[in-house]
Amino acid sequence: MKKRALIAMSGGVDSSVAAALTRDAGYECVGVMMKLFDPGTEAETAGYTCCAPDHREDAARVARQLGMEFSILDFGEEFAGRVISRFVSAYEKGETPNPCIDCNRYMKFGKLFEKAGELHCGKIVTGHYARTARDEKTGRWLLKRAANRAKDQSYVLYFLSQEQLAHIFFPLGEYESKEQVRSLAARYGFSNAEKHDSQDICFVTGKSYGDFMEAYTGKKYPEGEFVDSQGRVLGRHRGIIRYTIGQRKGLGLALPAPLYVCRKELETNRVVLSPEEELYASSLTAGDFNWIACEPSGTPLRVTAKTRYNGKEAAAAASLLENGEVRVVFDQPQRAITPGQAVVLYDGDTVVGGGTIRRVDR
Repeated sequence: MKKRALIAMSGGVDSSVAAALTRDAGYECVGVMMKLFDPGTEAETAGYTCCAPDHREDAARVARQLGMEFSILDFGEEFAGRVISRFVSAYEKGETPNPCIDCNRYMKFGKLFEKAGELHCGKIVTGHYARTARDEKTGRWLLKRAANRAKDQSYVLYFLSQEQLAHIFFPLGEYESKEQVRSLAARYGFSNAEKHDSQDICFVTGKSYGDFMEAYTGKKYPEGEFVDSQGRVLGRHRGIIRYTIGQRKGLGLALPAPLYVCRKELETNRVVLSPEEELYASSLTAGDFNWIACEPSGTPLRVTAKTRYNGKEAAAAASLLENGEVRVVFDQPQRAITPGQAVVLYDGDTVVGGGTIRRVDR
């Protein structure tokens, strides 16, 4: 009897090739696509991309070509509660969240993990660019960067548990270029071989985050003051949710010198602007931390740390605090570290662990 694998399909080239490679590896493949957002809402009519009708058709077509079962799972209610509500709440608290991490955590490797059990599938397969491995000495499962460093997605997967890693298969992790993956898609005869990659947050496409939040919540977020670091009023802002740390463009101010969003003061509804040098910080504290490569200990670890998906890593020391949070101290100050984003720690190509940035020390 063949081993069964659940394939998370999006209609894109990556998940399609992942499905084909899994079939060729001898698995009986079950394709599923998640419907995460109500097609009748304004967000989709404004350009919502995830599981839109053409993507569903592409996924179904690939499944037919590969002789796979295929179904669409409606997780709209769970997505609204676990991803969109958390996105809105984080912005309202003055943070800048990464909803793609929550979508991966709660949908792709949460709800689909449950579904795989129901369907007796021993593997969950996605088109992510990442790799897994087993540490022969400790027996722990490891999450590692993809061979294609430009496409590596290990940063958004830091939350994976040992149980999840044991059942995950990332077929694209060893390919060194996207061109190789597209070439495979063409060889399999997939019509989506040259389909462009999605870039935006799926439920916000076509509008600003602030416009989306006001439409989604029905709230009108109040205007307030832009001030400099000495408290001098520089002008009016359009709602504190519309700004993020390090932002310069879109402030709507005529200033004699460049100023950047340095912090947001919820109590006074003020956005503080400063010169770029004031954006740099030497340390941060992260919560909701998940350790992958090792168990936490009281001994500081030398790591490289990444604080944004497209950011560069920097050398640092990470220490476990008594309350379970992790303090990361950088060798050199880092620009625009932002609460709500993830910090992910690496040892070479291996993900040590990661968590959500709670506080920044300047």
